[in-house]
Amino acid sequence: MIETPQALTVRPMGLADIPSVRSIDHLSFALPWPESSYQYELSANRVSHMLVAEAESGGTLEVVGYIGFWLIVDEAHISTLAVHPDWRGQGIGRLLLRRGLNLAAESGAQLATLEVRRSNQAAIQLYREFGFTIVGRRPRYYRDNDEDALLMTLDEIRTSADRTGDPEG
Repeated sequence: MIETPQALTVRPMGLADIPSVRSIDHLSFALPWPESSYQYELSANRVSHMLVAEAESGGTLEVVGYIGFWLIVDEAHISTLAVHPDWRGQGIGRLLLRRGLNLAAESGAQLATLEVRRSNQAAIQLYREFGFTIVGRRPRYYRDNDEDALLMTLDEIRTSADRTGDPEG
């Protein structure tokens, strides 16, 4: 496993992070969220939880990734997860997913769900590492190319402290 950069922190996303997050969103997804969606998630959506990963780069802090989920009763629905292309392959996505799932569990979530493009094998593999399984398919879910989404579920969220053999737990 590739090591996560030493000077990496995960913290709640703020309104000032939106330009950096949108830049990563545009580099990562064919259908990026508009600025208004991030503003809504941070200011008005009471079930939304958004985190950013920040790394030291050239003496300054730079947002290099983010995750968002909605907590609905006892379910965490992962709404978004992305890492800047220049920072991929360093364990940042894994760290963001771990922190997001930990926050969800601490907030009362029992299970987690998400949709992922059928062709996004790197993401599917990451989710499988955390115990997500494919439980369904949403035909023509993505409007840009009518690609199917796979519905993945993690039936029991455990915090890092509950996992054995987790080097960051």
